[in-house]
Amino acid sequence: MAAYIIRRVFGALVLLLVVSAVTFAIFFLVPRLGGQTATQLATQYVGKDANPESIAAIKKNLGFDHPIYVQYWDYIKGLFVGADYKFGPDATHCSAPCFGYSFKSHVEVWPQLTQRIPVSFSLAVGAAVIWLIFGVTTGVISALRKGKPVDRISMFIALAGVSLPIFFTGQVINVLFIYQWPIWDSTDYVPFTQNPGEWAWHLFLPWVSLAFLFSATYARLTRAGMLETMSEDYIRTARAKGLRESTVVTKHGLRATLTPIVTIFGIDFGTLIGTAVLTETVFSLQGIGAYSIQAIKDNDLPIVMAVTLVAAFFIVFSNLVVDLVYAAIDPRVRYS
Repeated sequence: MAAYIIRRVFGALVLLLVVSAVTFAIFFLVPRLGGQTATQLATQYVGKDANPESIAAIKKNLGFDHPIYVQYWDYIKGLFVGADYKFGPDATHCSAPCFGYSFKSHVEVWPQLTQRIPVSFSLAVGAAVIWLIFGVTTGVISALRKGKPVDRISMFIALAGVSLPIFFTGQVINVLFIYQWPIWDSTDYVPFTQNPGEWAWHLFLPWVSLAFLFSATYARLTRAGMLETMSEDYIRTARAKGLRESTVVTKHGLRATLTPIVTIFGIDFGTLIGTAVLTETVFSLQGIGAYSIQAIKDNDLPIVMAVTLVAAFFIVFSNLVVDLVYAAIDPRVRYS
């Protein structure tokens, strides 16, 4: 098991390095292949009213006139040990992890990003808890009541959840519970450390809106898995041994069904932290998704690269955790 963990951690680090190289090449190598010069890239740092002297100084200080592999090495080195930047006469140290400075605001990217990570993480965690509980529970009940009204109603709701886009359900929830029936006066983010109750209350509507979409998928996946698992020979053996039905369903049936659920959950949760753009936009939450959309509009490459790498880290880390949890969920899984 220890050897497997070491291999998976090493593989995750290599994958993150590959992602950083590909991302860097897309934003810095591909434009050069398309004809963009180092001067044009430096101009984005200086602004519209730039003079040739300031553009040349930025190009030299930021290393845009260096070969692309040297620029990439400086970028990776900045992530681990920081980097020194010189905008004008004064030098500035960017502490590790250094993702550079914003083209538009000239503000260090990482501190701005860390202010938004708790928002996206809180949104993802709360929604994930809701969609797991309701999705898996609904799927199990539907499988055990196959063909009955509760099964048909549950699958109809699940189909509606999969079909309706998040910007529609989010707006409906906004209209009903904020404007029509003002139960919630605001969905502004409140830090968990400041007031846990207000944190949960203000995020409840975004959680429900996001969870409605995902719980539908998990309900259908759980139902399909339970229908297949409950017809296996070992389930009949467990019942023949006189075990209680609840034990047969939860310990023998659901436990085997959870393996694909955990797999897709790792992907969904990791992706959601960096890409919950529509939910953050509908409820005016200043998370990573909204931050990245604004950066794309402004063509702010350092921010876009930072968000890409952070999102990739969460995806890789989530899948690593999923792989390690497999053995605990399903005893049939063994690592060599």
